[in-house]
Amino acid sequence: MRGPAGRVLSFLTLRGRCLVGGAGALLLLGMLLGERPLVQLSVFALALPLLSSAAVARERFRLTARRTLSPARVPRGDSADVLLEVTNADGRAGGLWMLAEQLPPELGPAPQFVVERLGGGATAALPYRVHGARRGRHALGPLRLRLVDPFGLVERTAVGAGTAPLLVVPRVRPLGPGGPAGGHGGGGDGARRSIAVHGEDDVSTREYRHGDDLRKVHWRATARVGELMVRLEERPWRAQATLFLDTRSRAHVVAGRATELPATGPAGDDCPPPDSLEWLVEAAASIGTMLARRGAALRLVTDVGELVPTTGRGRLTPDDLLDRLATVGPSRVPSLAHGIEQLGRAAGEGPVVCLLGAVGPDDVVDLVRARSGPTRDFAILADLGSWAAGPARGRRALSAASRETLDRQREDAARLLRAAGWQVATAGADLSVADVWASLGGPVAAAPSVPGGLGVPA
Repeated sequence: MRGPAGRVLSFLTLRGRCLVGGAGALLLLGMLLGERPLVQLSVFALALPLLSSAAVARERFRLTARRTLSPARVPRGDSADVLLEVTNADGRAGGLWMLAEQLPPELGPAPQFVVERLGGGATAALPYRVHGARRGRHALGPLRLRLVDPFGLVERTAVGAGTAPLLVVPRVRPLGPGGPAGGHGGGGDGARRSIAVHGEDDVSTREYRHGDDLRKVHWRATARVGELMVRLEERPWRAQATLFLDTRSRAHVVAGRATELPATGPAGDDCPPPDSLEWLVEAAASIGTMLARRGAALRLVTDVGELVPTTGRGRLTPDDLLDRLATVGPSRVPSLAHGIEQLGRAAGEGPVVCLLGAVGPDDVVDLVRARSGPTRDFAILADLGSWAAGPARGRRALSAASRETLDRQREDAARLLRAAGWQVATAGADLSVADVWASLGGPVAAAPSVPGGLGVPA
């Protein structure tokens, strides 16, 4: 219905529509029976919502809203306090206002408030709390205003324009003194110490492979074993370290939009990662933050490309790292080829920590080739079966045969990486980032003799 009558009816609440319908039926009944009192009563009942609609439609208001977040940047699973200050910018007192703050479902239910007769120029402070259940940049607001008559028959809705940002970053897990860089940053002088190319005995050696720098040949070990051996050095973490994060959706079991906690998780963790991608993102945040605080020039590469600071190219500070990881989601990139190409440009000769989803030998061939040489790199491989074994909350379920195939492919990829001199660990849903990182700091297994240079198919 158009025109003034249609506009008035659009303001009616369910109660008001029921009243109008009942009054219309009463009016018809009174006219049929010739009962004048019934007609008078129905006319009064019809006039009440119409008068209320006219009064609400004529009401003028000017509101301003200001939000103060404390803090404005929270780890996933934590909460933030919000102070919503609503000011009546009009010179007259307002009526009965019902306010609702519009929020994304990841932050919890939308808070609602009732403000009555707010004086001109006065401010009402309305506090509420949001829970950062998922990473990302979330907008708080805009404010939704409902003008309601005292009888609850008519309401008028208006939506503001102002919002406030809330950044939910990945959780940073404490890693402890262990791990590959544990000897380089426990504090004091240890944070400044690194195993340099010259001056200290080499950590270990491995067989010479095609493409290795001949200057790295370890002649003493070569004479001892009778085969050409090269030094496997610890690169100085203080110089540069690069993280490589696999975000491909096909390589993860990604949780749905539900915010409930998963059934599996490390013992004692009150906010475990809901899926394999979140686990790797938190691992990247934790490892990267530790390395950056120990003085490493940190860089981060994903299968999509390098994530650089908002100020431009260069090293990532811990805050830069968390800000960039906050918005990382599943990508539709089919392979790691583009990311490995970017990794080759960014990593240089510093150590690399790869955080990989479901991979097989074919996925890591280019990675092994790109990182050939006398250096020690690290890889963490996600065990997708441990997340798929939980409740059916992900976008896909894995059969027992699929899990066996993934396990076999992961073990084949791990053997290939170890043959190339990498340190490899497996990340399961029941393992913490600290436990997996500490396992990478164990002794280096001797690389098996692999014919064909790199040990990968040509």
